[in-house]
Amino acid sequence: MNGAMEAANKNIKRIIERMTVTYKDWHEMLPFVLLAYQTSIRTSTGATPYSLVYGMEAILPIEVEIPSIRVLAESKLEEAEWAKQRYEQLNLIDERRLTALCHGQCYQQKMAREFNARVRYREFCPGDLVLRKRETE
Repeated sequence: MNGAMEAANKNIKRIIERMTVTYKDWHEMLPFVLLAYQTSIRTSTGATPYSLVYGMEAILPIEVEIPSIRVLAESKLEEAEWAKQRYEQLNLIDERRLTALCHGQCYQQKMAREFNARVRYREFCPGDLVLRKRETE
């Protein structure tokens, strides 16, 4: 498994731990946890994973039960008009992904600057004693 997947799984596990009372009912909360994870804005990209994949924000279950302005506006559209708007959204998906990529690069630079500001650089000369981690085989 790669590092990004492990980090995502760690976050999902943490959300499940906060939402469940006992470990036995985690499977009941999993759909809600995944919805929350997919529809929350990531600091690193400035967008939700759902919007980067599908090109639009997710319609939450509560918006179906109690219609929001967005849901009401979409429900009044003709099918052809809705398809046209969806096609336009899909055309903009690459632009959204590029924006997220730029946001991610800026975020990485910011984190690197903050890390480097706290790091103390040390110079070692030949013969200095250093503590080395032992390699296991």
